[in-house]
Amino acid sequence: MATKTIIKPAKSPTAVGPYNHAVRVGDLLFCAGQIPIEPATGNLVEGDIKVQTDRVLQNVQAILEDQGLTFAHVVKSTVFLTDLANFAGMNEIYAKYFTSDFPARSTIQVAGLPKAASVEIEVVAHF
Repeated sequence: MATKTIIKPAKSPTAVGPYNHAVRVGDLLFCAGQIPIEPATGNLVEGDIKVQTDRVLQNVQAILEDQGLTFAHVVKSTVFLTDLANFAGMNEIYAKYFTSDFPARSTIQVAGLPKAASVEIEVVAHF
């Protein structure tokens, strides 16, 4: 049976609840959903969907880099938006981080997100 390893990157914002930033099992890394929290302050970033998406993906990147991975290692992502009208803006920034060999992706509109964020993204990556 594969060992479960808890991942808590030093460069990531503090978790907003009883969960870990990521869990590694075998060759897979399961990352918790990230919202646009500034690691230095623990506050939600101010700005539109593009600003929030950029911060979210910087937070995802911190987790991946902590494990020696890049966005090219991501095999699945799930995007949660509080308003699907923000899809194009989110997608514009998302495309700056995922540039080729794109992961499978689902995008879902939700009623709300922690700290009143507009976007949350979770990923699964392989080693």
